Amino acid sequence: MQSAVAQAPSTASRVAYDSVAAPAARQPLVLGAYAQGSFILNHTRAISHLVASHPTGFELNAQRQTTGAAAWHGWYKYPKVGLALVYYDYHNPTLGQSYAATLYISKPFVRTRRHDLSFRLGTGLAWFTNPFDLQANRKNTIVSSALNATMQLRLEYDYALSPHLGVLVGVALNHYSNGATTKPNFGINLPSVVLGLNYHQQRPAPTVPYLAPTPADVGRNFLLLSTSLGYKQLELGTYTKYAVSSATVAAGRRVSRKSNLLVGVEGFYDRSLLAAQKDTARNQEALVDVKKAGIFLGHELLFGRLAFGAYLGFYVYNPYKSNSFFYERLGLKYQFTDVLFGAVDLKVHGGTADVIEFKVGAKLARRP
Repeated sequence: MQSAVAQAPSTASRVAYDSVAAPAARQPLVLGAYAQGSFILNHTRAISHLVASHPTGFELNAQRQTTGAAAWHGWYKYPKVGLALVYYDYHNPTLGQSYAATLYISKPFVRTRRHDLSFRLGTGLAWFTNPFDLQANRKNTIVSSALNATMQLRLEYDYALSPHLGVLVGVALNHYSNGATTKPNFGINLPSVVLGLNYHQQRPAPTVPYLAPTPADVGRNFLLLSTSLGYKQLELGTYTKYAVSSATVAAGRRVSRKSNLLVGVEGFYDRSLLAAQKDTARNQEALVDVKKAGIFLGHELLFGRLAFGAYLGFYVYNPYKSNSFFYERLGLKYQFTDVLFGAVDLKVHGGTADVIEFKVGAKLARRP
């Protein structure tokens, strides 16, 4: 019966779902406190002198257990969404400490009255107390700016000790980077083990008896128009920031309740490449064009109005060979209205961060 209701986008099934989803607005609170033990992953020789210490951390978090008030809750098996505050001491005066705030979603694989095995994905901002400084802290080649982006991946298991108290164990990867806005930008990766306690306001949480019907726009096409702006530092020792801009046109199709597929074209103008060329070129009148154009394929994982996107692109116009012939982007997009959206993307070349893009755009589609 669940499958039939989930797949039938009829008016009757929508009314039936809405009638039970409305009372499900109450989402039980889960509070957690965890200790973390980590090591610094030695991913490049340039940070080898900093990986000897073993950072330790502490996390406080507050989560809401979704119950079905929004359609996507049931499609992802009723995940938890939360905010985590994470402190790390790197036990190294060169690195100091970090403070981070992370928004996350925790999707269950197995959930029973006593057991909860979930995968957690989060992103946010972090502040480092001792970033790189050319005069005062030049040994810190990992963290070059105080403000950084953070990404958190975690597999976690919560075992119920009582109806309200659970013990949590997990393995995680915490990543911190400024996305090449300031150099050096090697970033820091912290594989970690996690141990702590959770307080559950209500366990198990009540959920709606069946899934929401399939959205009416599944199988429909749309067009995306967007532009972005970012900035980056040219080289170590200089503090000038150069603007990086782009324009994108993409065609997309919602292929399921949880997925969009996209194909598109985009152009880039990286002013730091022009500055680098001017610094080295003998003939200032014969500079190579630094503009680039590419085609890309993409996938967006949908959580209501929020989408997590992964894209792979290939340059078709690239006269100034400053990077590989392909690029990747990872990003978060939020659909503010049926037309207007905003996004933050990290553009990468061969695993090396290139720029963080702040994007605004419009989605054009026929209404279902």
